[in-house]
Amino acid sequence: MNRLRKECDPISDPTMKTPLRIVHLELNREDSERIGTILTNGGIACVVHRVETQRALTAGISGDRADLILAEGNAPGCDANTAFTLAQKVAPHVPFIVVSESINETQSTELLYRGVTDVISKGALGRLIPAVRRILKEQRERGARREAEESVLQYQVQLRHMQKLEAVGRLTGGLAHDFNNLLTVILGHSQVVLNEIDEAHPLRPQIQEMHKAGERARVLIRQLLMFSRKRPSEEKVISLNALLDDFEPMLHRVIGEDIRLTVTVCQDDLRIRMAPSLVEQVVMNLVVNARDAMPKGGRLTLDLQSTHLDRPPAYREKDLLPGEYVKLSVSDTGCGMSPEVQAQMFKPFFTTKDGEKGTGLGLSTVFDIVTQNRGGLDVTTTIGEGTRFDVYVPRVMTEIGASTAACSVAKPLRGYETILLVEDDETVRVLIREELRKLGYRIVEARNGIEACLVATPHMGKLQLLLSDIVMPGMSGTELARHLRVIKPDLKILFISGYEDDIGIESGDTEVAYLEKPFTTESLAGTIRHLLDQTPKGQIRQGSPSEVLKEPQTFSPS
Repeated sequence: MNRLRKECDPISDPTMKTPLRIVHLELNREDSERIGTILTNGGIACVVHRVETQRALTAGISGDRADLILAEGNAPGCDANTAFTLAQKVAPHVPFIVVSESINETQSTELLYRGVTDVISKGALGRLIPAVRRILKEQRERGARREAEESVLQYQVQLRHMQKLEAVGRLTGGLAHDFNNLLTVILGHSQVVLNEIDEAHPLRPQIQEMHKAGERARVLIRQLLMFSRKRPSEEKVISLNALLDDFEPMLHRVIGEDIRLTVTVCQDDLRIRMAPSLVEQVVMNLVVNARDAMPKGGRLTLDLQSTHLDRPPAYREKDLLPGEYVKLSVSDTGCGMSPEVQAQMFKPFFTTKDGEKGTGLGLSTVFDIVTQNRGGLDVTTTIGEGTRFDVYVPRVMTEIGASTAACSVAKPLRGYETILLVEDDETVRVLIREELRKLGYRIVEARNGIEACLVATPHMGKLQLLLSDIVMPGMSGTELARHLRVIKPDLKILFISGYEDDIGIESGDTEVAYLEKPFTTESLAGTIRHLLDQTPKGQIRQGSPSEVLKEPQTFSPS
């Protein structure tokens, strides 16, 4: 890159203020001055450094000091061949022109064959200006080609990184889906037992611990899904204090034992409006960046506080409105960043790590998330002392927002409606079927989408809700929903899955809901009841809950 920069900077435009640096091997001072005048009058700004000996020539072209070499063909002790051989060793990238009046045609041919850029007679110095311009043009073209080749190479590296990330994301999403099915069974059955045994039962504490372990596993899976971006990104009011408390154990596992982590939250309950998964991604990327800056260990501090912002942060997409903000500071005692690195730290794919260790996406992702959520950043860094990132996000004073996707209720609500249950995992399907039947629902079940199309046909008149997994062999839950809605447009739909993939869930449809696995039977029943109780457009709901619950619950699916 230094060579490319050296070739391109002074010659990108002959009229630019940076003069062309010429080293001229010439005994006659007047001839050298005349050549400088000819080039200047021809619009080529230059500085000519005349040398007379081989030693002076070596000194003049060493260390990227020359942009062009001119040489007299018959200088004593350093003829054209000797000077060119020396130039090829010391500065092979610098163009070399022989300017002489005593070189014959045979010598000229031999020099050009060896690689000399041009041979010009002192009697025809008018050729010098077009020759230099041609050289400058060729250098610009070579520089542009080299930049293009480096860009292609860089994009190839970036593509490999992206392919690795995609592969990891797919693997994580698939494993998490299976784990969430298992956790749904564990949490579901443990909650069923807790609901049915007495408070004084001797096994109740053990079952409660089992349920708590399942909840901790659920949080861990959620954090893993954050990296594959398979989690729902539902924006809502969240408590940063609570989020950091829950996230701290995960951070300890990421940074290792040689880094001391301190997390300080504010006494006030600081709230922001943002998707929890995005906040976790910001924190995780900043923590990983700090960890990598401390290969021999150190101190990592997360500090959360409220601040009144009356000035724009240094890094932002647009000016922020003055007011109350939440400031999350992530500081380390690592190596710090140079001004050159700091100037590029938020650029996608920029990294100072080895090719196999860094993707250059961490800090650029942080910048995108923060700025897209009406925030900004300040960065303070000192070489050898560490770095501090200050993240500013608008503070909100409203109440914590509950997810519309999981309407949990204190007590399950009973129902009478007919539900088509489609789930390829038998343990999950049996759990849901038995618990919903206890609540009075009529259940028609199927193992996959194709089977569901067959078993649902006789019951379409009474069918009011499709409860379906999303990812299933043969036909996905979303494909099944589209098929059934052709027959029954007012069919309510509840999707369940270990992750919400972008496979066609319609947004803005109030009669479609999503429930993330693992879930409890209470949250499932609450979501079903909330969805079914919505009055379809253009219809008036008939019958009160007390009336509909009197209907006999004797239906058994074929």
